[in-house]
Amino acid sequence: MGHPRLVNVLSRLYTPFIQCDPSRYASAGSLTENTFAPTRHVDALNEIIVSVGAYGALSAAISSLIDHGDEVIIMDPSFDCYAPMTRFAGGVPVFVPLKPASVTGANNELTADAWKLDPVQLESKITAKTKMIILNTPHNPLGKVFDLDELKFIADVCCRYNLVCVSDEVYEWLVFPPKKHIKIASLPGMWNRTLTIGSAGKTFSVTGWKLGWTVGPANLIHGMQMHQQNTVYTCPTPIQEATAKSLEIELPLLIKSDSYFEEMRRTIEPKGRRMVRRLTEIGMPAIRPTGGYFLFADVSRIPVPKGALDAIGDQSVPYDSKFNLWMMQNKGVSGIPMSVFYSEENQHLGSNYLRLCFFKVSFISQDD
Repeated sequence: MGHPRLVNVLSRLYTPFIQCDPSRYASAGSLTENTFAPTRHVDALNEIIVSVGAYGALSAAISSLIDHGDEVIIMDPSFDCYAPMTRFAGGVPVFVPLKPASVTGANNELTADAWKLDPVQLESKITAKTKMIILNTPHNPLGKVFDLDELKFIADVCCRYNLVCVSDEVYEWLVFPPKKHIKIASLPGMWNRTLTIGSAGKTFSVTGWKLGWTVGPANLIHGMQMHQQNTVYTCPTPIQEATAKSLEIELPLLIKSDSYFEEMRRTIEPKGRRMVRRLTEIGMPAIRPTGGYFLFADVSRIPVPKGALDAIGDQSVPYDSKFNLWMMQNKGVSGIPMSVFYSEENQHLGSNYLRLCFFKVSFISQDD
């Protein structure tokens, strides 16, 4: 479902990234039948649906698959619509926190990839009611890119417990070398149980263009089509046409230096590094992202006049929310409190951090 020109170019774009490397599934046995073979192509008419933004794709995916009482595994922190959409569908969000495991990177630099999923904790949350796990890579708000080993573990869990994976990959083209974006749908046994979501707004930096898409097996896409047909019905054709033409221009340039995607990576990454350095210099240690255009920083060490935060809220208001309001009022700078991206049970894990955006031109200079 979608403008023919758009779904056709999306098929050509995604096929090579979803085709499974034979070396990964040669010994997978029965998983091979659920794997996207290197000889096949994404069916533009039956394995792609275009939606009103990635938001629309997420809503259709969750609503078409989740029944009353079904449980959905959501990693904390998470993009703030996952849990409400799950509840709207009658499902039950089950939260598993990502926690910093170690210092990684050169010079003991802390990167977002240090935030890891605890395998034992994840499996302990799975019950007979668990139906879905939501993956977000590159991750918003952390800026983390899940590596192959992490994805293999999640894929193994999905296969063993018969779970559907909704993979939100809207920042897929903003992954900073040497990290690489790997689609979990390309792993053994995952094609038939994965819905991969992309975004025109994030892909071409036109976030006001509410256009997204989902690539996945025909049976899961059909459910999304039924949901969309009876809610928003369709998407604006002019935006689909413009996105299709943009992708057609970009497709032959994908591995070349003059690719728009490569240009964006070269432009955005130095901004993040510069912002991390400057924030750390002023006493706000920042965690370097490996993808996307958000980072998060520890604000707990910034001196605040005694009593300044007391008037903002009582002890039930997380520290990051109080600090952010104080910073807005007194410094003219605002972020987003990281605690808002956490469930209530894990909110304390984010209460010392703010999420900040480093997309603006002013954050780059010649010394980067």
